[in-house]
Amino acid sequence: MSSSLDKLKALTSRLEEKLVQKETDAKSDQKEVSTDKKAAVSKPVKKKSTTHKPVKKTNESYEQIREKNIARVKTLYEKLKIFEKSPDFDNIFMYKAMNLSGIGLKEEDFGEVREGKYIQVIAITYEPDKNGKKRAKNISLGYFGKAETLDTVLKNEIIEFVLRWRYEKAFQNVEHYKDLIARVETPSDTLF
Repeated sequence: MSSSLDKLKALTSRLEEKLVQKETDAKSDQKEVSTDKKAAVSKPVKKKSTTHKPVKKTNESYEQIREKNIARVKTLYEKLKIFEKSPDFDNIFMYKAMNLSGIGLKEEDFGEVREGKYIQVIAITYEPDKNGKKRAKNISLGYFGKAETLDTVLKNEIIEFVLRWRYEKAFQNVEHYKDLIARVETPSDTLF
């Protein structure tokens, strides 16, 4: 217990030091800007680069966005030959989740290949075991070889497929909740 508390204290201390450093840096940047204005010399301020692009705002409707997404998922489904493991396109949305082995999808390692690993698209489903308890089951939908030999274009298409599949799954969840809310809002004595 005390070691956890000590670790927490140390972490808090480091965070406080970083905050003080940030404030000091911000103040020095402000001083530099005011000094530059007085000297009539403009100094460009360096902006921190972000690792992702901002999302473009569009006037497309929910349905149009969904249609474009599902069309692209289908194109990638065929291009990546996912149909070899899951022949019915509509059935790929029966899986509970989809993941990618060998390539990072988290913010801190997005798109990074993990050396020595094999690239696979993994679908996750839940099936009952012999006792009737649901267990997660991983199903490989696509195998693409070693990470080191993966073509960059192919890597991007694999990532895009998984992300667009997840996007469609989110659309389906929204539809499910819209239907449930509609049932609740229907004036009747019972929901069923």
